[in-house]
Amino acid sequence: MGSDSTKEKIIQAAQQVFIRKGMDGARMQEIADEAGINKALLHYYFHTKEQLFNEVFYGILSQLIPGLIAIFKGEALFLVKIEAIITQYDTYLSEHPFLPQFVIREINRDPEQLSRFMSDQGLDFSVVEALIEKEVAMGNIRPISFPHLFANMIGMIVMPYIGRPLFQRKLFRNDPVKYDQFLKERKAVVNSFVKQAMGVES
Repeated sequence: MGSDSTKEKIIQAAQQVFIRKGMDGARMQEIADEAGINKALLHYYFHTKEQLFNEVFYGILSQLIPGLIAIFKGEALFLVKIEAIITQYDTYLSEHPFLPQFVIREINRDPEQLSRFMSDQGLDFSVVEALIEKEVAMGNIRPISFPHLFANMIGMIVMPYIGRPLFQRKLFRNDPVKYDQFLKERKAVVNSFVKQAMGVES
């Protein structure tokens, strides 16, 4: 087994253990067992659990943030940007449905580190706030604060992934096929809802 494939196997195993136990509850031996390797080999690739967690969590998150920044810095109309953000965020979560659990755990475990990471990635919310203020001043959207818009958008996108174990059972009679279809419909539903909240006909 090559070094790249071994490292990827470790990352995949760590991802599963971190999802189950969180960063604090996970143990390197458990990750090694999950990967089917000995602990010494695990430590050869990753010296500490924190290093491995950062590789898993921040490695995944760093793939999402640049695309979001590019959308807001682009030349498209504001509402087109909003729709693109919703689409990209939702698509990314459909490919990484475990990510919201990681984010929630990290927010509670070390919000300062997550905040620094977002800043280091170039995520500047003041750019978005300026865009919203401009659109409000031009009369294109009704007045809405960025924190409310951000919380509404992210909440509507993320909650169905976080709540899947309950929602699938109670709303879809535990039918995973129907729930997957529900998730596929979310992009259009969220986009329409956000536009209506901003006073725009969808």
